[in-house]
Amino acid sequence: MEPGVLDLCGAALQQMADLGVVTEPLGAPFQRAPLWEAWTTLRSWSVACSLGPVHADPQNRDQLKDTAIWEIERGLALSAMDVHHASAIRSDWFRTATRLFDRFDVLALPSAQMWPFDVTLDWPREIAGQGMDTYHRWMEVVIAASLIGLPALCVPIGFGGPDDLPMGLQLIGRRGSDARLLRLAQAWHRATDWPGRRPPEL
Repeated sequence: MEPGVLDLCGAALQQMADLGVVTEPLGAPFQRAPLWEAWTTLRSWSVACSLGPVHADPQNRDQLKDTAIWEIERGLALSAMDVHHASAIRSDWFRTATRLFDRFDVLALPSAQMWPFDVTLDWPREIAGQGMDTYHRWMEVVIAASLIGLPALCVPIGFGGPDDLPMGLQLIGRRGSDARLLRLAQAWHRATDWPGRRPPEL
């Protein structure tokens, strides 16, 4: 995380607590490395399945970005056992999340690991001094929900960092809790009205 991201997210959670939401800190409920392994494996497999025919056609391959080619070729190199192992990890995480939602209505995480970056940059190579080993490592914080298809949304929580840029908070719920998340987000919007307080310059 870039400096200031977690501080701003913590301040937002405190503001939610002041509004009557019961908040509780939670340590990582699942190991980070297996989650990343499962997500990247299943993503590469999916991309290879969908874009493999384009990659296989020499006349169309040059239409693909370098990162897409890397992802496709990684997916093509996977074995059935690789995909099975990733699927088993995903199932373990699903069971863990199901138990978590017996205790909590919503899980909260930062919506990003860094402040918005320059539009001319295709993807960040480093966050807070740590190199990114793939083109999507910089958005690792969002894979917990997407890996197992949980409903999630992001709400604005203010501005920070050296350039006073926006940040958000992910709100993640159990499967089928979409309406609950939307009600919580609407209540937050009414209480804070970040878009009205800091309208974008158009």
